[in-house]
This record gives sequence, C-alpha cells and structure tokens, in this order.
Amino acid sequence: MIAVESLTKLFPSPRGNVLAVDRLTFSVKPGEVYGLLGPNGAGKTTTLRMVLGLLQPTSGFAEILGFRSTDQPDEVKRRVGLVSTSAGLYQWLTPRETLLFFADLYGVSTEEATTRIDRLSDVFDLRSFLDRRCATLSTGQKQRVSLARAWVHDPPVMLLDEPTRGLDVFGSKAIFDYIDTLRGHDKAVIVSTHRLHEAQDLCDRFGLLYQGRLVLEGTLAELQSVTGRSSLVDMFLHSIQHAPGEQATA
Repeated sequence: MIAVESLTKLFPSPRGNVLAVDRLTFSVKPGEVYGLLGPNGAGKTTTLRMVLGLLQPTSGFAEILGFRSTDQPDEVKRRVGLVSTSAGLYQWLTPRETLLFFADLYGVSTEEATTRIDRLSDVFDLRSFLDRRCATLSTGQKQRVSLARAWVHDPPVMLLDEPTRGLDVFGSKAIFDYIDTLRGHDKAVIVSTHRLHEAQDLCDRFGLLYQGRLVLEGTLAELQSVTGRSSLVDMFLHSIQHAPGEQATA
C-alpha cells in the first residue's frame, strides 16, 4: 500500500548541504498504523511531504498503491488523506460547504459526496453545526470537520502529521478514536509524532527517526526484545546513545 525506498532529501545551505532524510526505507500495509517517530527536526514532516509529492526527493522514492510520488503526484494525492494541525478551515464556509468543496476537488460526484457527508456527519457528530459557518465553531468542532474533510474522498491511505499538537485531553482522545476507526476501515495509516508515549498505545509498528535516519523499526514486542527496554522513550534514548547513526530492525 505504502512503499518508501531509500528516500533521501538534501537541502542546500550556505554552510553546506543539510541532510534532512537519509536513505529511509519502510512500508505500511492495509489496516496497519505505522508510527513515524522522533524529536522535532528528525525528518518526519519532510518525509510525509515527499510521500505526498509536495517535495522532490534528492534520491529514492515513495509509492502509494504503485503510483510513484515523483512521477504521478496527482494520482498519489487522490489516494491520500492528510490530517495536520497546520491545516485550517475556510472560516466563511459551513462544514457542509467545506466537505462538498473538497469532495469536488477530489472528483467525487455531488450525489456521492452528499451520501458520504451524511455518513461522516454521524461518525464525527457534525449534524448540530453542519450548516453553521466555521468561524463560529469551537476548537473541538473545527477539529472534527478537519477529520471528516480528510476522509471525504474515502482514500485508502491516511497521513497524520503531529495530529495531537496543541490539543487538550478531549481533542487528543478524538484523534485516538479516529485512528482506531481508520484501522477498522482497513486504511494504511502513518502517524508522525514526537510524542512517543502516545504512539506506543496507538500504532501497530514503529519507525524511530534520528537526524533523518531510521534507528529502530518493528512492533513494540520486537523492539522490546531487541533493545531490552519496555517503553519507546527508553528504547529511543538508548539507541541514540549507544549506536548513533546505526539502524536496528527487529
């Protein structure tokens, strides 16, 4: 479903090239939630931008259902939903208008979009404010509209970039429930976050990034066996202290 192979990104700098992502390789299958984890600056968002075709890699490639993001970025975008705290809403549109607008961008017919919006309104409890302008909505209501927007074209792949950043416990719980729902609908999901303690309970498999490199990859049980540590935080700290720049794959 998602295949990333030797993905590398160099950014030019007056002091020399900056290696943001270094030969990154991983895959995600349907119904799997993959945690792309690491501190700020590890290369997580740069990786997602290359997967989406928003950023050209220096070398390597990413594919979604066989479509390579460097060669067929529009086909990739049709098959991906993106959830990001940096993505806002059009304040003068209603949630219904927002969802219809994005459905049209993805080529969903008005009839099918109406059916999907009706279903998503139940999933995300939108009905009480579906026809109010987004400017009047609470933070939690806006969040639910954003989650529905990412799903309105029913993509097989979902990318979540720091989805709980700035959210309180109730907002974070909505994200956790959303991820469980995606898994239940057989979506291939990447969750990019620096909050390793949250990811530990959310994801099926993990890839821990440090300075653009994958230093650990596997399920929680596999990584516990490899590292002798119980938590992702301890595994990560142990790995970068004892084997910087090396990759351990369970």
